[in-house]
Amino acid sequence: MIEHGIQLDKDRRARLGFDEAIYAAGKSGEQLEALIGEAVESASSRLFTRLGPQQFEALPSLHQDALDYDVLSRTGIVNGSCIVVKDVPVAVLTAGSSDLPVAREVLRTLEYHGCRAMSVNDVGVAGLWRLLSRVDELRRMSVLVVAAGMEGALVSVVGGLLPGAVIALPTSVGYGVSAGGRTALHGALASCAPGVLVVNIDNGYGAACAALRILQAARPSADQVLRGTH
Repeated sequence: MIEHGIQLDKDRRARLGFDEAIYAAGKSGEQLEALIGEAVESASSRLFTRLGPQQFEALPSLHQDALDYDVLSRTGIVNGSCIVVKDVPVAVLTAGSSDLPVAREVLRTLEYHGCRAMSVNDVGVAGLWRLLSRVDELRRMSVLVVAAGMEGALVSVVGGLLPGAVIALPTSVGYGVSAGGRTALHGALASCAPGVLVVNIDNGYGAACAALRILQAARPSADQVLRGTH
């Protein structure tokens, strides 16, 4: 599709193992309607990220009905019912409930790609017993995405306790010197826990894609992890 200034990357799954997502922020209603309409007409699945409530409410009812919309994560999925979802050894942790919107973006992106991850919420360092009570369970996870704002200490704690690949997802949660997530980002980059991977602030989609790459590397046959091509 080149109309409306849009050119879809339909070969991305063949190259990378996962589809292109449509970043909805900044797109016009006309562009969104064209993208949703194209997905419906071609019977293709499509993931929309950063689709704000006002954008969704401004869509015609026909296009709203075509979307499985989640207001918390601001994600929308077209033709999600055709996706076969399997449990995978991935956990998405949040330090606090304020990190849930970003963590939910991770979970929804993984689900779109056929992967159902474990969600572990509100296990930040202010009440460390909550994390410690689940260490045995989390030790079985191959990938751990850790969403944390404030000072981001949870990333280093998880990286020091658990053997799975740790993906730090700094969030823009916090007061003053938390600086919109920059303190958590710098903390993750400076972590003394070895081998921690870091994505950008609030980039739940990017964290999910990093997890998908790790899963694919661990299982060369992508079809064992991801849903088949559509």
